[in-house]
Amino acid sequence: MGLNSTWDDSAQANSYVPPLNEPFNYTKTPMRGVNLGGWLILEPFITPSFFEKYSLDEGIVDEYTLSKKLGSNLKKIMETHYSTFITESVFKDIKDAGLDHIRIPYPYWSVAALEGDPYLSQVSWRYLLRAIEWARKYGLRVNLDLHSVPGNANGWNHSGRQGAINWLNGTNGDYYGNLTLKYHEKLATFFSQDRYKNIITLYGLVNEPNMMALNETKVVNWTSNAYDIVRKAGFKNYIVFGDGFRGVSSWQGVFNATRYPGMVLDVHQYTIFNTGLIGLTHSGKINFVCDTWSNDMLMSSDPTTGHGPTIVGEWSQADTDCLRYLNNVGVGSRWEGTYNTTDDPVLTPSCSVSSNCTCDPTNASPEYYDDAYKEYLLMSAESQMTAFESNGGWGFMYWTWKTETEDATQWSYQRGRDSGIIPNHAYKRSYNCSLSSGTPDFTALGLSESY
Repeated sequence: MGLNSTWDDSAQANSYVPPLNEPFNYTKTPMRGVNLGGWLILEPFITPSFFEKYSLDEGIVDEYTLSKKLGSNLKKIMETHYSTFITESVFKDIKDAGLDHIRIPYPYWSVAALEGDPYLSQVSWRYLLRAIEWARKYGLRVNLDLHSVPGNANGWNHSGRQGAINWLNGTNGDYYGNLTLKYHEKLATFFSQDRYKNIITLYGLVNEPNMMALNETKVVNWTSNAYDIVRKAGFKNYIVFGDGFRGVSSWQGVFNATRYPGMVLDVHQYTIFNTGLIGLTHSGKINFVCDTWSNDMLMSSDPTTGHGPTIVGEWSQADTDCLRYLNNVGVGSRWEGTYNTTDDPVLTPSCSVSSNCTCDPTNASPEYYDDAYKEYLLMSAESQMTAFESNGGWGFMYWTWKTETEDATQWSYQRGRDSGIIPNHAYKRSYNCSLSSGTPDFTALGLSESY
């Protein structure tokens, strides 16, 4: 897209936050935001229509395999997706929902694909720039999120290619790590222009580096180098690094504020991807959020016990891992005991009652949710919002704004708000983890623990 030589940063998302041309004080004002997932990089559960038309035998499980399959049709199909899935009206709706930040996941091939990559190279870059200008129009600040890096930092489908982790790992790991630094040199130089200084307040280095599999020292050293490159390129706002699933306490003193000013830790919080948390009762999950995750923010936000500045860049109100394709195309759920992976399979039901666990009510249209379930889901969302803003936490970004299908309502802020299970305005909530009577007993209210 063509960019005007002048721009207007006077827009204000709402009266609780400053206009773009005034500083946003994250230590006093929590950010309340949402991701634009599944747009510039595909994720099967968000846009299942791309994947459901193929048999499992064809192996179309991510954007890499889909791009190879589409061949000469790739450009037309992806451009249609880019131009229709997220439009200007989305940004107005986000503002109207009382949100003030957006996190935009984008892949390295927005800038340039690698030799041999099947991805549609460089085209999504135009839509990224367009999104930033729409955000500007509605007073929304932007967290740029490099969601996929050369070599793949986690091996999950949302990084573009499911499978091996070759970034900082294996024979070509250092090559891919250094190549990613070159991408950041170009990106940071571009986004250090004056037109972006008020709107891109958070610059992400790499999404979810899987430090359960990667060498921790290598990731820390790479992050230090990336920080220096971004600063040298002229970017003066906050630089965001992922926690790598190490836990917040492990980052104490690693990137101290004297050597690394303006560095922010990004933590992603979900209750559904391990059997210990997914098996809690509905009331137990609310209590866990209000107690443990609030305490995590206290620990992480204090540089004597954690990193310091901390955001929650992803979370959702999803209560189960039931949604089709959530755990990869062709993989079942922990909830029903059909999680049929080669690594750490879960073949017994994981709901708190350990039997008769069903995905049907969760995956139903929200018009069929009973009143107790709706009350729980709203309280789940509001308790997480409260926890992530508490104890010095800088706030949150929900995953995600939009999903294609109604069965994914618990992953869509837009659908959840329309269904009454997300507050109408993010800054106006009815529950803040402090009911004098304690967390409701949802079983007594008639909510089954089997869904």
